[in-house]
Amino acid sequence: MGRWEPGAGDRLREAALALYLERGFEQTMVADIADRAGVTARTFFRYFADKREVLFDQAAEIAEKSLAALEAAPASASTLEVVAAALDAVVDLIGSDRELARKRQAVIMANAELRERELIKLAQMSAELADGLRRRGAGDTEAGLAAETGAAVYRVAFQRWVDAADDLDLHEAVRQAFAQLRTLTASR
Repeated sequence: MGRWEPGAGDRLREAALALYLERGFEQTMVADIADRAGVTARTFFRYFADKREVLFDQAAEIAEKSLAALEAAPASASTLEVVAAALDAVVDLIGSDRELARKRQAVIMANAELRERELIKLAQMSAELADGLRRRGAGDTEAGLAAETGAAVYRVAFQRWVDAADDLDLHEAVRQAFAQLRTLTASR
């Protein structure tokens, strides 16, 4: 296949995930991924900075969409409602393919470096949300607490969705996690 053939990025993602599941992340080389995708290693690096980024390349789009949702939320919305709107935007991007999410999660959970990278990306998302909340007028403590709470709700809901044997929707899992949080905080 030619290096400029359409779909190279998607083929690289699919090849990488398949190889990570077959061989393990550490045992898979960029050349292996490129070969399976039918492109050169040089083409791989046009799409991804390294083999980890195949799993995390949506981070910029997630940040952009979540911040846009945060900014578009009504002025009358509470801080947590604004965070929930931002999380809805994240779910819109990643919540349509549970099987892909399960495979990605399996690769990440099998490798300490990737688990660390996942936590770093989540912390970055939380920091960006907190900054967005401050721009909307939330105080430092309120913004930080709401953003971190949103990150925790997302992590719990995502894991529940990935592990679910039924047809649980990720949007619903997030809504249920927020409802459980409200129950926990009301029972003081």
